[in-house]
Amino acid sequence: MFELLGQGMVTLMDLKYLIPLVIGTLIGVIGGALPGITITMTIIVVLPFTFGLEPLQGLAAMIGVYVGGETGGLITSCLLGIPGKPSSVATMFDGFPMSRRGEPGRAVWLGVYASLIGGLLGAIVLVASTGPLARLALEFGPWEYFSLFVLALSMVAGLVESSMVKGLIAGGLGLVVTVLGNDPVMGKERLTLGISSLEGGIPFLPVLIGTFAFAQIMSDIEKLGSEQQLQTAAAQKVNLAVSHLKVLWEIISRPFVLLWASFIGLVVGVLPAIGGSAANMLAYDQAKKFSKNPEQFGKGAPEGIIASEASNNANVAGSLVTIMAFGIPGDAVTAVMLGALTIHGIQSGPLFVSQNGPLAYGMFAAYILAHPVVLIILAVLMRWMIRIVTVPKSVLFPMVLVLCVIGAYALGNTMSSVWILLVFGVFGYAMVKLGFPLAPFILGVILGDQIEINMIRALMTDPDPLQFLLRPISGALLLAAVGSVAAAVWQHLRQRRRGLNIDQQADADF
Repeated sequence: MFELLGQGMVTLMDLKYLIPLVIGTLIGVIGGALPGITITMTIIVVLPFTFGLEPLQGLAAMIGVYVGGETGGLITSCLLGIPGKPSSVATMFDGFPMSRRGEPGRAVWLGVYASLIGGLLGAIVLVASTGPLARLALEFGPWEYFSLFVLALSMVAGLVESSMVKGLIAGGLGLVVTVLGNDPVMGKERLTLGISSLEGGIPFLPVLIGTFAFAQIMSDIEKLGSEQQLQTAAAQKVNLAVSHLKVLWEIISRPFVLLWASFIGLVVGVLPAIGGSAANMLAYDQAKKFSKNPEQFGKGAPEGIIASEASNNANVAGSLVTIMAFGIPGDAVTAVMLGALTIHGIQSGPLFVSQNGPLAYGMFAAYILAHPVVLIILAVLMRWMIRIVTVPKSVLFPMVLVLCVIGAYALGNTMSSVWILLVFGVFGYAMVKLGFPLAPFILGVILGDQIEINMIRALMTDPDPLQFLLRPISGALLLAAVGSVAAAVWQHLRQRRRGLNIDQQADADF
């Protein structure tokens, strides 16, 4: 096995394979960093250029886009408070506050190095444990998927800072959004209000970008007048320097967070159709639950950045396991890669590795090499990327809005996505003004349709609802969901007691 991997590494060092990998990785970093331009969209743009290449050349380029995009998404999440891609939402929760308090370099490089280490940890499992992990995925039916998504949704209780009631309402509103449009199984209209463009449902990306980008920009515009005079001076005070050894030590000194988040990302990646968004949120929630200082999350906690980014790149490894072992795309990106394999006349599935050993291990090697390539690209370009924080907001905001609108329009080349972006932008801004957290809302939008689809499939297969509890894996996941909510409630009560004790101590001192 390791001999074949070594041969794959030697093959990838040939310029005819290395150049497509580097170009793909660079395009992925840029595509991941641009708000509204997803990795899926980027890899679809790259796909036609790979048709005339050898299979390994084309797949190396697409793997580079995948890895580069997962890492590139953290740049705008940390510097602008706008997720470059859906799986960078949780990175923003602590990356942006850390950047705003004058440490953008630390925020971004914590994410970069966590992505690198998490991705390489995922590579070890990708190469050594493809078979066992693939067999685990075979055990999942619609009951297990339903329970897994319920477990992910139970994180709503852990993602709220002040009012758990408002957090649950926000999560419920996110679920309502997924109900709009035709029934995913029977095709019947639901809550379309007579609007034909709603029959196909609400696309996720305009909701995500509108909710976060518009709400963030509007909140900043409110402060723009008072900040404009101090902006030039403030830009000079932003700490763009960073000690890489110190950042690496911050990550390595938290081994449990790093390893647990990477494991979560890997396992979620192996399970088809879940994607990096759920892995990102689940890893963030777990880091918060196990933290000794959960009240610091959302204010620039390094554990939040480390967990979310380590899970992202490990998730890529898990997705590659699924496509290579079963021919089942783990997400939209691997669906495109599966199409590329088919175009080249290669059949993925249980016999893929044994029948296409050089190609399979070449893909392993491309995944491994893409990580240091990302590091080199960011080391060269980061000092320009990171200076986004010093650009005057009056210049930056219109540019960001234009990119968001272009990204939304490009989804289906229709104005309906742009209108959805605008509507949910106003909606997100209203939520912020009323004190409702945005993270539970987005989580509800991400998971709602999958919960519904798998529940219907399970009940159509066996109408007995007790199967959700009686099937061992499904029951264990539902039990974990209950435990997650209980842990979040206990955490909130503990924080409230801490706050009361601090207030009482302050009164006594006074």
